[in-house]
Amino acid sequence: MWLFGRDPVRDFGFEMGAAEPDPEPNGVWKRLRGHRKADGQPVTVFVHTLGTGDPTGTARARCALRRFRTLRHPNILGYLDSLETEQCLYLVTEAVTPLRCHLRDAGGALSEEEVAWGLQQLLTALAFLSRSGLVHGAVGLDAVFVDPGGEWKLGGLEQVGGGGQEPAPRPPNEPPRPQDPPELSGGGNGSGEPWAGDMWRLGCLIWELFNGPLPRASALRNFGKVPRPLLAPFSQLVAADPSTRPSPEQLLELGGRPGAFLSSAIATTARGLEQLQVQDPPQRRAFLQQLPALLPSLPSAFRHHKLLPRLLQALEFGSADAAALPPLLQVAKALDPPEYQRRIVPVIVRLFASPDRALRMRLLQQLEDYIEFLPEATVSSQIFPHVARGFLDTNAAIREQTVKSLPLLAPRLPEAQRGRELPPLLCRLQGDALGPLRCNATLCLGRVAPLLPPTVRQRVLAPALARATRDPFPPTRAAAVAAFAATHRCFTAAECAGRVLPTLCPLTLDPDRTVREQAFRAIRSFLEHLEAAAESGGGTEGASPGVVAPPEATAGGPGGLGAAVSWAVTSLTARLMGGTEGGSPPGPPLDTPAETPTETSAETPVETPTAPPQEPPSEPTPPNDFDCWDDDWGSLEDVEQPQSPPPSTKDKAELGGSQPDSPPPTAAPPRDPPSAQDEEWGTSTEWGTEDAWEALPSPRGPTPDPSRRQREQQRRREMEARRAERRGGARGPPKLGTRKLD
Repeated sequence: MWLFGRDPVRDFGFEMGAAEPDPEPNGVWKRLRGHRKADGQPVTVFVHTLGTGDPTGTARARCALRRFRTLRHPNILGYLDSLETEQCLYLVTEAVTPLRCHLRDAGGALSEEEVAWGLQQLLTALAFLSRSGLVHGAVGLDAVFVDPGGEWKLGGLEQVGGGGQEPAPRPPNEPPRPQDPPELSGGGNGSGEPWAGDMWRLGCLIWELFNGPLPRASALRNFGKVPRPLLAPFSQLVAADPSTRPSPEQLLELGGRPGAFLSSAIATTARGLEQLQVQDPPQRRAFLQQLPALLPSLPSAFRHHKLLPRLLQALEFGSADAAALPPLLQVAKALDPPEYQRRIVPVIVRLFASPDRALRMRLLQQLEDYIEFLPEATVSSQIFPHVARGFLDTNAAIREQTVKSLPLLAPRLPEAQRGRELPPLLCRLQGDALGPLRCNATLCLGRVAPLLPPTVRQRVLAPALARATRDPFPPTRAAAVAAFAATHRCFTAAECAGRVLPTLCPLTLDPDRTVREQAFRAIRSFLEHLEAAAESGGGTEGASPGVVAPPEATAGGPGGLGAAVSWAVTSLTARLMGGTEGGSPPGPPLDTPAETPTETSAETPVETPTAPPQEPPSEPTPPNDFDCWDDDWGSLEDVEQPQSPPPSTKDKAELGGSQPDSPPPTAAPPRDPPSAQDEEWGTSTEWGTEDAWEALPSPRGPTPDPSRRQREQQRRREMEARRAERRGGARGPPKLGTRKLD
């Protein structure tokens, strides 16, 4: 009836793989790789072949299988399953590597901390056996295994005896080994305690870890490379008198004291992880807070396979607070992206939904460490809804950290969601009762503005920043200027002239000195922007680059930023905005105007109707790109204040006077199209993001090149000629202090 026969190996829950190459294979077992069929978890399979004519080996294998089934301890090789067929005996354990192979892979030497941690685990396992009345009888390199996390596991249970059971018989005619205690051969001074032989073999294991294979027992008198902290306990372990050897419990107590050979960083961390579930909250928090400083001294295998699972488990089941998040994210950086998304991202998503404010605060503070591993769909649907609730939180610290995290989350949101949800949240926070929060909201708006849809940006950005310029908190007003500076590429030339500059000009009289200085610099930079746009044909016809034209006059202008010149980012922006892009052409530096009219004096006398236009002062000023704007500044003033006299003597000298009863002009005279040489001014390369406001030239900067000087003088003459022609040439005698046209 072979048709109905079943192969037990085929129905076994584990798949056997290739055999592992062992440098000195055990005579009882052959080690194979394997994995669990249900979930693919790697395992180690020990196989003993039956019917080979070795009854002693079979008895030892059955003894080991019996002990593995009944002995369960964290430091003893973990038993998973077993199977016995007519041909073989299968023993399945957790995935491990023999210590002899691990030592070979490490180049023949292990660190002192790793050895100390391994010895602590072996002593813990031997103490468990001695309390159970058992003796291992075969402690050595072949009886110790290492799991993927670096933990040492005690195996080789073929010789375990005691507890009312006889140990398995030793192979016949087996020669004595150097690791055997002297009392077995009759050379010792008595038998001592049952565990005395195991402690001798443990001393031989320590010697072999640092000096290689033990050739003979007499070689133990030479310490060799045994570390100094281990010399005293090593000497006690290999004492000829078994009664003087310490027990496993005694050695654990002595070695665990501060400064002793077992008090290593790995041992301290492992002990803290084992007690994490039962510690009081203050003790648990203190351990987790000191953990990041210990991470560099821990082996990578320990961090990956031992520390990371414990931290994930503690966070998932609530036994750890926000202090566990920094070490968790620091360890998770070494994971591959697929493994990170499989193991870490689900935990982060669950933590964002936690009502614990301290945990949410720490998640926002550490966002930069894991944002790159979060899929965009996860951020949009599972994380951002919880983050958005932070804008309405009653805790000011949560609101502040939520604003700071928004520039990191915004690039991973869909464009439609950015335009729909971000502006209302930030504009709402601009009305917060706390000034620093309003300042941060303004800065955040400047940082996320390039990510908003163009229609939303055009509708929201300028009004929101303009509202911030009227904030009573001075840093908020400075932040608004910085945001205008950082988002200069987001405004068309028409918006710069009609919305941005009218908003920035009142800040030149701000009570705060920092705001005034930043406003002047921003205005000059935007004027450069407008001049470049006008020279490249981007300005409205009939509008001067320095004049704010009415909306109907600028509505049809191209207004694109493609030909506009970039400008240097301010130091305030680089510091507060996080290095926003910006630049300026590397050509000859520009001279700023020597003086700009800023306020109107009520005591200035009104000019007579017959007063001729005055020329600029006789004192020469360095020619620059802003001289032509000063010539028509009066047009802007007349439009805004038609009944006010000219602002100052300086303005009368440059504007040539104006009649108070005459209607103000509605538009500046048209300018000639810029030459090809002028257009090249705005197409040069940009400055780097590190360039600060101080990179802009001062009024006493270097003189432009001769060709540029001639070009500016020619442009000034043309404008003066057009103005004279427009006024019909009816001029009186020139005033004192004026000069003739060239």
